[in-house]
Amino acid sequence: MGIAMVILSDKQTNFVSVTGSSYQPLSPTPAYKLVADAIEREILSGRVRPGQAIGTEAELVKQFAVNRSTVREGIRLLEQGGLIRRDSSRRLFACLPRYDRLANRISRALLLHQVTFGELWEATLALEVAVAQSAAEHATPEGLAALEQNLARTREALGNPALLAKLDTEFHALLCQASGNRVLRLAREPESQLLSPTTEVIFSKVPEATPRLIEAHGFIIDAVRRHDGEAAVLWMRRHVKDWRTGFVRAGNPLDRTIDSLYRDKQGESPPTP
Repeated sequence: MGIAMVILSDKQTNFVSVTGSSYQPLSPTPAYKLVADAIEREILSGRVRPGQAIGTEAELVKQFAVNRSTVREGIRLLEQGGLIRRDSSRRLFACLPRYDRLANRISRALLLHQVTFGELWEATLALEVAVAQSAAEHATPEGLAALEQNLARTREALGNPALLAKLDTEFHALLCQASGNRVLRLAREPESQLLSPTTEVIFSKVPEATPRLIEAHGFIIDAVRRHDGEAAVLWMRRHVKDWRTGFVRAGNPLDRTIDSLYRDKQGESPPTP
């Protein structure tokens, strides 16, 4: 295939008008970034399909008219993002990015922007209610079985805040998978990666948090099993509101940043891109 773009030098400078007829140069765009952007556009537009070969590094060097290190660095960016892969012959293929790879970068950005628990809670409420509604409409027997297994493991994790937090995060991920809605899954994945430290502190300091979690998960599963969207939404709203109440009862203000929770946990780092 051919990538419809030729780069004439290893740097491209963009200009912007300021006042009158005067212009100030912006920072040069590295050529490897232009290479990565060009290939990414082909994949995201559908002109290059997942599994389709995009050539070798040597072939891309000729197409883009740049040196090999420029192409190699551009390919590295795309591999990190999960948009391309190599086979044993070193040929490059387009692929669908993994959810977690996409989400890690956004999660990191949220932390760098010092998002608060209150902001995270508002977004999570909206997303999880939509997930519960969709799961009640579309869940399969296999999806229900996975949710029930998660609930059984949660009941066995009493007294282990870290494991309870992990299982709670897993429950909501399984519920979203049961919805069958890929847009919801992509939308909620970045914020879901930030939930664990908020729930762990609740399970550590609020005794009634665990039984209320188990109760809510049980009722949500029951509603999904009966394909009762109204009940699923009702219990999800209660569940997410309990999360906010527990966070405050654990001694945290709603404007506390999520990044500060990670910093308070020794040996744990926030998501990395």
